[in-house]
Amino acid sequence: MASELKDRVALVTGASSGIGRATAIALVEAGFRVALVARNLERLLEVSRELPADRFVVIAQDLTEFDQLADLVQTVETKLDPVDLLVNNAGVAYVAPLEQMPLSDWNQVMALNLTVPLALAQKVLPGMRQRQRGTIINIVSIAGQRTFPNWGAYCASKFGLLAFSRTLAEEVRGDGIRVTALCPGSVDTALWDSEHVKADFDRSAMLSADSVARLVVWAATLPPEAVLEEATLMPSRGAF
Repeated sequence: MASELKDRVALVTGASSGIGRATAIALVEAGFRVALVARNLERLLEVSRELPADRFVVIAQDLTEFDQLADLVQTVETKLDPVDLLVNNAGVAYVAPLEQMPLSDWNQVMALNLTVPLALAQKVLPGMRQRQRGTIINIVSIAGQRTFPNWGAYCASKFGLLAFSRTLAEEVRGDGIRVTALCPGSVDTALWDSEHVKADFDRSAMLSADSVARLVVWAATLPPEAVLEEATLMPSRGAF
């Protein structure tokens, strides 16, 4: 498999920690060359130390600076090659009752969780269409299928991301482009420690980021005539 994928390029957002970090490492191990993208350069460099020097590029970028995304993709393609796989993983959560949710926080959740995947897809799709191949994997969440009190902004953004994934799949499948929506249940990542969440859950029963990354790699390396359009991955020990 590695020899078949050695010239394929993946762009992974939110690659500095959690699912993005695990996915970037797993894709390199599978044979991809990977662009690791996130805001925190120091954390990206920590991830890069685990990778062969010729298999990645690190790009520190605030993805909500939408006017910079064309340059971001151009940098990836200049340093590596055209993007064959886009993994939209970057996300944020603000926990509060909808009645009390500041509009600024709502807008930030929507921008990163929903608008960034659209904006990046728009940047890579023309090249994918020209080559008649490519895969876009959107890391949705079980919150794209179920609602949770106080997680209204997050759920709304993830329901929207799932609808975006389904619609885009219909629009581009005729061009040989695959779109996958992955909906993992709770995953043991730093999300739970963020100042806007601070959730006190038993994380020992959650999925590991590595488990989600394995599913990403599996979906990305299916034969060209096959696509995993949607999948729900849940913890086996009873966590949500």
